[in-house]
Amino acid sequence: MAESKATNLRFHAGNVTRQERARNLGQKGCTVWLTGLSASGKSTIAVALEQALLERGHHAYRLDGDNIRLGLNKNLGFSAQDREENIRRIGEVAKLFADAGLIAIASFISPYRADRDLVRTLHAEAGLGFYEVFVDIPLELAEKRDPKGLYRKARAGQIKGFTGVDDPYEAPLNPELHLPTHELTVAESVRKLLEMLQGAGVISR
Repeated sequence: MAESKATNLRFHAGNVTRQERARNLGQKGCTVWLTGLSASGKSTIAVALEQALLERGHHAYRLDGDNIRLGLNKNLGFSAQDREENIRRIGEVAKLFADAGLIAIASFISPYRADRDLVRTLHAEAGLGFYEVFVDIPLELAEKRDPKGLYRKARAGQIKGFTGVDDPYEAPLNPELHLPTHELTVAESVRKLLEMLQGAGVISR
């Protein structure tokens, strides 16, 4: 857990409660964390889930790996230390969205189990829901998809420390939901996600 370098800080609580936000929005805030190999379908599913929730009158916001690295985390690379900090920051941002009553949809490779567990702990300590979703695909099929050509570059030695090639991916041991995307369509994956959120009492429809 990262330690604060600043001193003389005190959390300033507001008057609006989480329960009031939930009543106002008609949903409970939470984070849906999509993890999996590059080209597993995380971003595609996240986009479709956000749209499906909006069409049902719910409030969600999508946090995408590339988008975050173009802004908030533009100063981070892909070393193990930078990847850890990348996920920590995203976890804190997702927690803020969830506390505001929104459904944060985070789609990140997030290859290391310890980093994802840290984000889960951040949410648990805040009393917020966290749903880890394993977007699963065999490595050989992910390489065949390879929409950005990243696996090809990694195999050619042009990218170092690439997850699945010369850096490990640690699959979730007990995810809230397992989506084998080589067996499911995007629509089927979204339906399973909506069913998970309904079953958890996050949304009612």
